[in-house]
Amino acid sequence: MSLAIRGRKLSLAWLKPPPVPPDGNMSLYDHLRELRYRLVFSVVAIVVGMIACGFFYNQLFAVLMWPLTQATEQLAISHPGLDIEPVTNQAAEPFMLFIKVIGICGLVLTTPIWVYQLWAFVRPGLLQNEKKWAYIFVGSATPLFLAGVVSGYVVMPKGIEVLLGFTVEGVGITNQIQINDLMSLLVRVMLVFGISYLIPLVMLILNLVGVLKAQHLSKFRPFIIFGAFVFSAVATPSTDPISMVALALPLTILMLIVEAIARVHDKRKAAKGDDPLANDKVLQELNAQDEKERAEREAKELESTPSKESVSDALGLSGSDKS
Repeated sequence: MSLAIRGRKLSLAWLKPPPVPPDGNMSLYDHLRELRYRLVFSVVAIVVGMIACGFFYNQLFAVLMWPLTQATEQLAISHPGLDIEPVTNQAAEPFMLFIKVIGICGLVLTTPIWVYQLWAFVRPGLLQNEKKWAYIFVGSATPLFLAGVVSGYVVMPKGIEVLLGFTVEGVGITNQIQINDLMSLLVRVMLVFGISYLIPLVMLILNLVGVLKAQHLSKFRPFIIFGAFVFSAVATPSTDPISMVALALPLTILMLIVEAIARVHDKRKAAKGDDPLANDKVLQELNAQDEKERAEREAKELESTPSKESVSDALGLSGSDKS
């Protein structure tokens, strides 16, 4: 594909991904070309999504302001003397706020596109039997990521309420909430929740391809649950216990579900005697090549190593000399 600008042809062929060979082996340069294509395609898709969301900025801004509005209404009941005032104090903040709102909305809107591009980038390096599980990842990653984003959005009002509830009443303190900072906090919480919901899916894919066994998940279950709470405490930007628990509990439940599915999968695989890598032609060819090289190497070592008889003869210790 090429464009003509002032009589000069501008080729866009460099944006195309390199052809993938049947065995999936690609050079470093081809991998970089593939990465460039996937990144450019994803960024362009997100930018187009942001432009589309820009036409509905007022409605989207009202939706993203719902956590603060909901928290303010609840605080008006539990803390009647609390004064909350949303403000912006710089000339550039309204524009930055506009970019953040359409940015997070464009990212969420185009989730299926950039998730597919992620899968398409790692697909050439997968074995034949592993590729079918990649479809499961793509089909499950989008709803899980969106579920995490929605969970972070829903839990934010309670987190804001808890944090602002520590304000001392009756001393004339006004909580001036910087809308730009609040939106940044909301974006981080939603993204952390969304990405965290993908962790159990990655563990399940590792089990399906034979890398992670169910017995390992069962053995380290207490550490996994403890790690989920520690991760939630560190990852949630709002630092309130409500957000931490709201992330840790679903994450723990998803981990337990993954462990149950992995146990069933391992039992079925053991009953059938299936090896997920046994029927992969590429792996078989690599194994055969390794065996051939190992046999040739051993043969060369045997040829280069003198036998015991020759060593004895060289030292004059043969049986005939002794007699």
